[in-house]
Amino acid sequence: MRTRVKICGVTRYADAMDVVNAGADAIGMVFYEKSPRFISNELAEKISYQLPAFVSRVALFKDADKNSINSVLAAVDIDIIQFHGNEPLDFCEQFDKPYIKALGMKGAEHDVDYLISSASTYHSAKALLLDGHAPGEAGGAGKAFDWQAISRAMTLMDKPVILAGGLTVENVKQAIDTVHPFAVDVSSGVESSPGIKDKEKIIAFIRRVEQTTK
Repeated sequence: MRTRVKICGVTRYADAMDVVNAGADAIGMVFYEKSPRFISNELAEKISYQLPAFVSRVALFKDADKNSINSVLAAVDIDIIQFHGNEPLDFCEQFDKPYIKALGMKGAEHDVDYLISSASTYHSAKALLLDGHAPGEAGGAGKAFDWQAISRAMTLMDKPVILAGGLTVENVKQAIDTVHPFAVDVSSGVESSPGIKDKEKIIAFIRRVEQTTK
């Protein structure tokens, strides 16, 4: 099965077009104000409007309140929400949008039950995103976790998994071969500095994923 690619933390229009032209399946925009990759509603709206068909627009929130999320959804055409904090199931389900639930794997990577129970708790999520931060912390730190430790859990889960955290063109093949995720999600691994994407790194990353799963 082909592994999909999401490029997250896009903050510039030109970078968004580079992501599209390189063949990414999804673009992630961060609406968490403490992140160096935070994007305004105005710029996110411009990017969202220009994206072609079959490129998904993902809005990332971390413990945002209902009004803040609704204000983004009213201004920006979003396909799917990514919840990256401690949001409970009923909160995630109230926005009439499909959603992804992110899980921090630092310190929990050896706990198969953690993944299985999370898949059960967030049964309506379209996927679980596994990141390298600790549970409850913010993601985007570019830290990998023990992929081998979760490989057994993957065989027990009936839920698509998106692998994130410390991915680069140098290690994404190993990550895919170990975890066999539905998709991979990269941010800092294709940047020249926080929030500034590198066109050549984007192209190289997507080509490596394609070569690994063709």
